[in-house]
Amino acid sequence: MQMGLDFTLVEELVAGVDEVGRGPLCGDVVTAAVILDPHRPILGLNDSKKLTQAKREALFDEICEKALSFCIARAEVAEIDRLNILHATMLAMQRAVEGLQVTPRLALIDGNRCPTLSVPSAAVVQGDSKVPAIAAASILAKVTRDREMSAFEALYPGYGIGAHKGYPTPVHLEALARLGPTPIHRRSFAPVRVAYERQSSTLATLL
Repeated sequence: MQMGLDFTLVEELVAGVDEVGRGPLCGDVVTAAVILDPHRPILGLNDSKKLTQAKREALFDEICEKALSFCIARAEVAEIDRLNILHATMLAMQRAVEGLQVTPRLALIDGNRCPTLSVPSAAVVQGDSKVPAIAAASILAKVTRDREMSAFEALYPGYGIGAHKGYPTPVHLEALARLGPTPIHRRSFAPVRVAYERQSSTLATLL
């Protein structure tokens, strides 16, 4: 549900929740939940996509140091393929909130729907630009996932994963067609499914 909140006056112990990685063809979807400490303000919080990498990295460390509580969670590729990306994202958000060491009075979720939680929740459209705790969550999730995708660049060379982070760019689609899918590709996503089918067809022909 959407709540008419004054985001400058939100009560304490509010968790902001956000995700990164719904659109990519590979890798986990990563979520974070953050309860900020009103006595330890963090300047410069904003939607992670609007910040430079250097600024996100600096804020990541500051959030981890100053937050009352935070949790980074995920849904893995196998779960995405089994549940679909929406349900997997809701599961990952649920895990993030449940992983907090401090129980929030309210969870504010970026977007237009909420996962099933044991605490009251509200969806906030464009919340990562409106609610500091959601902005903090978006930064933790994005930095975490970007680091993982950069590490996959070394494991799966030739796909350009470190640059496009798994999103379906022309470079990624060309590499997928040429090299075939990797174990971290999401089989339930159409371009990957097509690549698997092409690969299976080729193997069948060779056999």
